[in-house]
Amino acid sequence: MELGLYTFGDVGTSAANGTIGWHERLRNLIEEIELADQVGLDVFGLGEHHRPDYAVSAPAVVLAAAAARTKSIRLTSAVTVLSSDDPVRVFQQFATLDQLSGGRAELMAGRGSFIESFPLFGYNLEDYDDLFTEKLDLLLALRDSERVTWQGQHRAPINGLGVYPRPYQDKLPIWIAVGGTPNSVARAGAFGLPLALAIIGGEPARFAPLFELYREAARRAGHDPAKLATSINVHGFVGETTQQAADDFYLPQAEVMNRIGRERGWGPTNRAHYDASRSPRGALFVGDPETVAEKIVAQHKLFKNDRFLLQMAIGILPHDKMLKAIELYGTKVAPLVRKELGVAAKTGTEAAAAK
Repeated sequence: MELGLYTFGDVGTSAANGTIGWHERLRNLIEEIELADQVGLDVFGLGEHHRPDYAVSAPAVVLAAAAARTKSIRLTSAVTVLSSDDPVRVFQQFATLDQLSGGRAELMAGRGSFIESFPLFGYNLEDYDDLFTEKLDLLLALRDSERVTWQGQHRAPINGLGVYPRPYQDKLPIWIAVGGTPNSVARAGAFGLPLALAIIGGEPARFAPLFELYREAARRAGHDPAKLATSINVHGFVGETTQQAADDFYLPQAEVMNRIGRERGWGPTNRAHYDASRSPRGALFVGDPETVAEKIVAQHKLFKNDRFLLQMAIGILPHDKMLKAIELYGTKVAPLVRKELGVAAKTGTEAAAAK
């Protein structure tokens, strides 16, 4: 199983940890990706957002900077908001990243959890589903053929044109990222694409049937489910002790979840709810290396997932604590998980060959 990290590059002001702006956060982010590579993690993902509280609106640009500072770690979006982007430019950007990194690029295509990109790029939110389906179809056509003839409803047709550069890999890995919508899960299976499932609340066990739905949809569409990769993407934090990890992560995570909750009508979180979510049956992976490793292994037994991505950089966290958490994840958690599951760390070349 591959182990990695993802983040959106949070910026802003925290009651406990001060203020960080775009420049500082982006520079810190490159250091975090570089350290993740050095400590042997397999994947680092960056999510695309178009809001003042996040620094990453162009994941491929930041990942390209990281490609020059890393050797083995795979570099992916998490996610690319495909519905409001041009698949041709998305493909070119990630093919370029793939060439720069020597075959370590991937992308996760998703519909996005926020809506700011739709008016920003001139799209109608009422076309939410149709845009994603059509643009995914074009993106896959671009991946599969150098020269493309394609026609849709929301974009000018392409008549036998080539799209360059081509990726370093034979086929650029394209994942579908979902937040738990059954239709989206089934669509990923029908397309025969790897599935990344975000689990940020509730009991993870409730999400297990979605992977069964995914594999059944793939089977019905003629794909071998055994050849399709799956990932769970979760929130969490690693500390020297469980108490230290819980205390360091609570306020930044609560500030973010409460801010989003006010926009969406959720009730406020509190420490009791947070501590319950850290339990073995909860959605948060917070604790010392042994605690986090045990929970990763337990969830793997439930989901049979091929990848596990942890979002530790949520809200405003001190850079030194973030670097220490990454170090612990790579040098303590990952070896425990790999030993328990009987897998070895992959180099970037081996990981690319496995796709």
